[in-house]
Amino acid sequence: MTMKSKRIGVLMGGLSAEREVSLQSGKAVHQALLDRGYDAVAIDMGRDLPEVLRREGIQAAFIALHGRYGEDGCVQGLLELLQIPYTGSGVLASALAMHKLYSKQAFAAAGILTAPFHRVRRGEEVRLGSLPFGLPLVVKPVQEGSSVGVSIVKTEPELATALELAFRYDDEILVEQYIKGQEVQVGILDDRPIGAIEIVPKNEFYDFEAKYQDGMAEHIFPARLEAPLYEKALQVGLAAHRALGCRGYSRVDLLVTPTGESYVLEVNTLPGMTALSLLPEIATKGVGLSFGELVERILESAALATKVN
Repeated sequence: MTMKSKRIGVLMGGLSAEREVSLQSGKAVHQALLDRGYDAVAIDMGRDLPEVLRREGIQAAFIALHGRYGEDGCVQGLLELLQIPYTGSGVLASALAMHKLYSKQAFAAAGILTAPFHRVRRGEEVRLGSLPFGLPLVVKPVQEGSSVGVSIVKTEPELATALELAFRYDDEILVEQYIKGQEVQVGILDDRPIGAIEIVPKNEFYDFEAKYQDGMAEHIFPARLEAPLYEKALQVGLAAHRALGCRGYSRVDLLVTPTGESYVLEVNTLPGMTALSLLPEIATKGVGLSFGELVERILESAALATKVN
């Protein structure tokens, strides 16, 4: 049975801090599928998702969720249990990619550069003198996306405020060494790199506002890297995708230093699919895929990780 003959559920919204962004992604994906003749229904995910999937007769799921409960393996596990094929990575890869500490450990094991870090649990004290690196620092929740709760700390008094913000979103946070470099995003489709785009944010870094408000970041494709460094960025992106066991598609965020080192920030297993999103732009400019064609390619890769007889 091809996807054209199946009833497709586009899962969007959800329960995370990225709900509004997910609704934008989901609506764009849903419309693209309708325009291409698919039997697709938009589903704003809640805790009644199993009942909704059964009631709607969903036979395959396009996951357009972002953040917790959608990007972290939870929904993927439910879909595996219900034997509904879905887009993107499986349970383990999704959980690893969403958890910044464990993904860093996987990158290190694969020989992939990532910024030095220190883990902090709620209630623990952080002193600059006890860290293996100095200012400036980056403070971030362990399990959030879209730069939610992220701060750059340049002075000691700023640290307490940054920690307080990060702990609003998680009981565990990372304090990282700040790496100065070009912000480069590598698009992965069908498990191969399709291009790298450079982001020049109007703010200090590529934060939530820069990601989702028009005019707050300049997108440069291809990224302004010499040919060998550009190819290296593509290969580092693919290596990070593979190190976590990702499937189908992803977007890998890198920092490329002036000395040519590529540091992996994170792998986004369900990258944004909004009008300002980077993977659609990379797909169009890198391999000539329209938004609708990209959505269709992703849907055609929907699968289950576990086969049940």
